Amino acid sequence: SGEVFNGTVRASVTFVDPRDVAAAGAASSDLSFADAEGELAPLRTYGMFAVEFREGDSGAALRAGPVRVRMDAAQVSMAEHLRKMQLWSLNPASGLWEEEGMLRLDGDTDGDADGDNSRRKKRKKREERTFLVGNLEIRERRLFNLDVPEDRRCFVKVRAYGSEKFGAHEQLEGVVVTLLNLEPRPGFPANPRAWGRFDSAVTGPNGACLPAFCDPQPDAYAALLTATLGGEELEAVASSPEPDPGAVGVPRPYLGKLGYRRSDHEDAALKKTALQINVAKPDPGKPEENDGPVYPYRELRRCEEAPVSAGHLRFYRVEVDRYEYNVVPFRESDVASWTGDDLAWWPNPQEFRACFIKVIPPPENFPRCVRDPALGDASAACVEFKCAGMLFDQGAPDRTLVTVAPQGGCHRVAVNGLLRDYLNRHAPAAADNHTAAFSLLAPLDPLGHNYGIYTVTDRSPRL
Repeated sequence: SGEVFNGTVRASVTFVDPRDVAAAGAASSDLSFADAEGELAPLRTYGMFAVEFREGDSGAALRAGPVRVRMDAAQVSMAEHLRKMQLWSLNPASGLWEEEGMLRLDGDTDGDADGDNSRRKKRKKREERTFLVGNLEIRERRLFNLDVPEDRRCFVKVRAYGSEKFGAHEQLEGVVVTLLNLEPRPGFPANPRAWGRFDSAVTGPNGACLPAFCDPQPDAYAALLTATLGGEELEAVASSPEPDPGAVGVPRPYLGKLGYRRSDHEDAALKKTALQINVAKPDPGKPEENDGPVYPYRELRRCEEAPVSAGHLRFYRVEVDRYEYNVVPFRESDVASWTGDDLAWWPNPQEFRACFIKVIPPPENFPRCVRDPALGDASAACVEFKCAGMLFDQGAPDRTLVTVAPQGGCHRVAVNGLLRDYLNRHAPAAADNHTAAFSLLAPLDPLGHNYGIYTVTDRSPRL
């Protein structure tokens, strides 16, 4: 109401500490602001905080007037940052940070307005400290930030793939890639190692470019990258015992300069879903460093339009519970390796057909399946099986007995009505009297998706 409130006030302060890498996930926004030219520019954070005041009895929210913020100057080891430190607030509408005001150096002002001698003596016993001091107004439940603008920056090119074959046609769109900037190592002009900033981008048809702090000194800045698709964590390319340039996507010697490491490089028990590199700014005098994955900040367009053959970092989907059985090996890239065996997965080398049956698991098993990014509660598994059809010599049909047998305590509760009707009308029928498993002889006809049977046909192998 604008009136002064007298009574018990409950105050809460939430602080996100950039020295804790695990705290990056609690940050509410990328650290970006619009500069004087209207272009997005990065910030380096020293901490984010939110302040809330509520009435002690009713819990009703209270507004606050000007608030004083003090930061221990000893926590800032870069002299230039002492001069450039500002207070920022997050605009909830735009998602950008807006300047609240500068912080100025001030001595320790911890004292008592009433001249309390005992408290003054305690203060004198402490070592004198210098603070950065600023003022802000708590409004709109905004998140606040202690930040400095940063101009040592580059772009990092990242692509996501459907498998570890890294085929150009397997690139995935809609993957959220996050890049966590790590502060420079000891000996470089910066503060104690912390994450300082993060950025995220969504992959399109040509991957994604993420801003990152960089430096001509190769190991000055580092970045930690992760990728997710609808809550599913994608895996990075292995780096142990030595990273393979062909798999990583970065040729030597630039790969060595980047110091590529997957998160499990030193401890195999760790997850394989993150990678770390030194963000070494490319040297214009070295052609091998000017074709990605790191691009100068003013070459965003070249980064975005780079061909898939240019250097980039890679993530890919991993089907943890995938099992493959093929008793007649066949190199899909070499048609001459096909043999006319009745058990060959491809009965005709001139036509590659892949068949799938859709299985919907119970809700308790959803976390182990691939979810639809647009439908959080929908999940399914597509199991590939050997298609039925005429054999290569056209002498007899090739029928595949397909049995879907889930592990654990699952049991079959329903079968697609159209599929059940089709199987009843097309003999022979497979024995299907097991209450948990489901069996069928692969249909000779290409059934539509309404049956839960899917067929992919291509004259060139791609599965």
